[in-house]
Amino acid sequence: MNAMVASPPIQLNHCRVRLAASPAAAGEARSQVLTAIRDWGVPVDPDAAVLLTSELVTNAITHEAGETITLGIRCLRGRLRVDVYDTSRSFPVVSVAPGDAETGRGLMLVATLAAEWGFYRTPGGKAVYFTLLFDDDHTAADGAVLG
Repeated sequence: MNAMVASPPIQLNHCRVRLAASPAAAGEARSQVLTAIRDWGVPVDPDAAVLLTSELVTNAITHEAGETITLGIRCLRGRLRVDVYDTSRSFPVVSVAPGDAETGRGLMLVATLAAEWGFYRTPGGKAVYFTLLFDDDHTAADGAVLG
């Protein structure tokens, strides 16, 4: 007896969303990433994806992003990748925050939870990104086991 199991998406899924660089941008970005994960059936931990997205968007807004930022979400070859584009030319720096600090741990969190993260220059500023690997044991939003 052969059992049919849904397999992870092999085609490129992607979207780009322009967001106003305001405190509401982090919530909108989280919603966009969660929707993409559900709509595309991406087998990653959605909590990790929205947390890391929130960190990158908040950093972009906090550190002179300009009037807008752009959120890019891609899925291909076993990875979900999220890029946050802004107009700042300054690259992010991972810092070690004291235990009682209320801020300063965001990039350390990204570095710890992401399969990969980094940054690069763009014609209009820079982009910071992270990737999450597909989890073979993760259940898709529709309940199908992927992998």
